[in-house]
Amino acid sequence: MKALAEKAKRDLDLIRYPRTDWMKRTEHNGQPVLDVAIIGAGQGGLAAAFALKRLNIDNVCVFDRAHRGGEGPWVTFARMITLRTPKYVTGPDLGVPSLTPRAWFEARYGNDAWEDLNKISRHDWQSYLDWYRDTLGLPVENDRSFQHVAWENGVLKLTFADSAGNEAVRYARKLVLATGIDGGGCWNTPAFIREALPRERFAHTSEAIDFEALRGKRIGVLGAGASAFDNAATALEAGVGSVDLCLRRKVVPSVNPYRWMENTGFLSQFAALPDLLRWRFMAHIYDLNQPPPQDTFWRCRRHKNFTFHTGCSWDAVRMEDDEIVVSTPLGQKRYDFVIIGTGFTVDLAQRPETASFASSVALWRDRFAPPEGEWHATIAAHPYLGDVYQFLPKTASDPKAPMLAAIHNFTFSATPSMGLSGSSISGMRFGVERLVRGLTRDLFVTDGQYHLDSLLAYNTPELVSTEPPVE
Repeated sequence: MKALAEKAKRDLDLIRYPRTDWMKRTEHNGQPVLDVAIIGAGQGGLAAAFALKRLNIDNVCVFDRAHRGGEGPWVTFARMITLRTPKYVTGPDLGVPSLTPRAWFEARYGNDAWEDLNKISRHDWQSYLDWYRDTLGLPVENDRSFQHVAWENGVLKLTFADSAGNEAVRYARKLVLATGIDGGGCWNTPAFIREALPRERFAHTSEAIDFEALRGKRIGVLGAGASAFDNAATALEAGVGSVDLCLRRKVVPSVNPYRWMENTGFLSQFAALPDLLRWRFMAHIYDLNQPPPQDTFWRCRRHKNFTFHTGCSWDAVRMEDDEIVVSTPLGQKRYDFVIIGTGFTVDLAQRPETASFASSVALWRDRFAPPEGEWHATIAAHPYLGDVYQFLPKTASDPKAPMLAAIHNFTFSATPSMGLSGSSISGMRFGVERLVRGLTRDLFVTDGQYHLDSLLAYNTPELVSTEPPVE
């Protein structure tokens, strides 16, 4: 691993051009102003920081609320055994072979292990990201929970809190939100469940769950997606009494649109499509949903105490004699604990990162009216983004418009506007390139006069003598 890290550094030195420090340094209220602040030190945030570093934009800092090594879902609430993407996927490496997941895996386990590998485990993916961060020396501050953003004389004022509740303020010219799947809203537990059950009797798939405490219990799981099956499998392996997985759909989803999306045209150029085509792409993709991987499905089915019920929505729940009673079209079901795998809700007002300006952000429903019969409430609730992930105002006269232009939404909620991007391994390579190209453009153009003045003041002679040297 050490040898691979040294090779990666050597490779980066070989292709390091330009080498000139070109950015303008500024201060605000006596503090240095970051060129770019990145919220989230998972795969998207780290890759964005690396891409900026390669362009000699190094006045950057990445902030994450988690402790070191706990960023993202991989060793926290993700409960699949492996990634869902093919093992040959690239992205964080940005085209540098010695930084690829394959190079890391072969250095750690050997070439034969790579050949035998089906998919990379989630724990190995976190270890790879940790190695990547250390090898590149990326500037990350952990234990920094982002609380609020405000616009102050042309600069973003960012407020953070540590685990002890101590607040600190940092300033930045650009802000990138790389806060993952739920970064555009919040995890969704239906209100009729939240309001009917004691808090200790249910959990969302995104939460910490003490599966050992559920040993021997009857578990109900609601959801048709991969995370619902992941949690069902984890519960079964922990020795629960039984698992019923209930889904509204008539059949378990089987077609995975993500595999189709993994082509160069879609990954690199989706954002250039007209609104109607983007809307229709996303309507089909969202309606298909992402099915559980085959190995995850088998992971559940191998247990005789696992059952799944199609066409089985949960219409109501209640407590009765210490049992959870669920009303469904297939009759009543009784459980000791329920796990909710109903995904997330896109609502910028629910996130501290975006709540202060959520009412000003243009959503798809504000910018596009689909043909009759093609309305899609899920897509309509997503932010309608500019060409490099920046938020746009509902009205050009909104006083928050300049602030919105400085905030770039690199979360899953960018998908209807930009396609797969920062929170998707499959789309990271192209998403990071687009994001960082836009950040660089904006920073350079804003400082255009400064760079002209720098040129006019440049007087370093290259020709130092009119006489040839004496041999």
